[in-house]
Amino acid sequence: MAETKIAQEPFGPGPAQEPFGPEQEPPTEWMELNMGPQHPSTHGVLRVRLKLDGEVVRDADPDIGYLHTGFEKSFEEKTYTQGITFSDRMDYLAPPINNVGFVSAVEKLIGVEVPPRAQAIRVMMMELARIASHELWLGTAGLDLGVYSGFFYAWRDRELVLDLNEAYSGVRMMTSFTRVGGVAWDLPDGWIDQLQRFIDVMPGRIDDFEAMLTDNPIWHQRLEGIGVLSAEDAIRTGVSGPMLRASGVDYDVRKAFPYSGYEQYDFQVPLGTNGDCYDRYRVRVQEMRESLKILQQAVDTLPAGPWLTNDRKIALPPRSELSKSMESVIHHFRLVSEGFKGPVGDVYAFVESPRGELGFYLVSDGTNKPYRMKVRPPSFCNLQPLKKLVQGVLLADVIAIMGSMDFILGDVDR
Repeated sequence: MAETKIAQEPFGPGPAQEPFGPEQEPPTEWMELNMGPQHPSTHGVLRVRLKLDGEVVRDADPDIGYLHTGFEKSFEEKTYTQGITFSDRMDYLAPPINNVGFVSAVEKLIGVEVPPRAQAIRVMMMELARIASHELWLGTAGLDLGVYSGFFYAWRDRELVLDLNEAYSGVRMMTSFTRVGGVAWDLPDGWIDQLQRFIDVMPGRIDDFEAMLTDNPIWHQRLEGIGVLSAEDAIRTGVSGPMLRASGVDYDVRKAFPYSGYEQYDFQVPLGTNGDCYDRYRVRVQEMRESLKILQQAVDTLPAGPWLTNDRKIALPPRSELSKSMESVIHHFRLVSEGFKGPVGDVYAFVESPRGELGFYLVSDGTNKPYRMKVRPPSFCNLQPLKKLVQGVLLADVIAIMGSMDFILGDVDR
């Protein structure tokens, strides 16, 4: 009987072909997989279209824009003081740092001097926000990789920061604690003691995390050598913050361009060597320790004096004057209802958020509102190398890489 040959269907489109020899690989079609915009590991409404060759990622296309916040245009419809509440909600894990970044641009525009006590209060609130943000990142990134215990420990420690936020501003997250020329309130009685207890307890809590993860062989296997970003690629794509420093680039706005009196504090800028996911973890953990050092110095050197500028063109009159002076009542009413006007010009002010350089470019036409507000968001810039970082890795590694980037979608879709 004659041998019968059966044509086999190929993996991709096209006519039937003869069976492949042992030395040949069958042609394949890449499978497209949508990760997000509701997938929990994308940490927000980010959609990533992955091209898969089996379990290996061959290409990726990040797709943003699902949040539709419109913060930049919203700033232009509100007075300078009203805009503070918008800054809270961009990077909603570090609102105090956003507050300071925004009012710093306004202060630079109008040339107001911020009292030393207000500067110290700003530093304390910003470093608390940095610790809280890194704690949340550590908990959720660990949860992505199956470290469930770490998630609960991180939430426990982050609550201490939120308690301090509430004790100072009355709000746990969206503090809106800054004012142009200072801060909204002085520190309440007992707040410094509460902060000191936090400073005392946190080093041991960070030690617990390191004991759980730093030398854990599974943690090493999931993170070491994964998502390597070279210093050259990091600079080329505009990356900043812990992602940049994990690649060995020594750039921190607090050191390079000090603001709010950071030049007075002694702290180090942690750096990585390999630029992989593990280095990003180590940098953020060490940054929490450095933030505690800054907080202790701020407590020890907290100056007395006013917490808001005495420039009556931009600062509300003291409440005690409202019952005695009609001029103060009129002044209060006009500042609240109309705000104050800034000179014609443009400025750029920037701060170091937990994700990197957060900048505000403000254009003024001489009215009581910004003519144009452009935000330089660290999360948007830090997303740029994602396509390259995930090429050639396993699908499971995409989760680790995106978790290590620590982006906030409110900071992207602004």
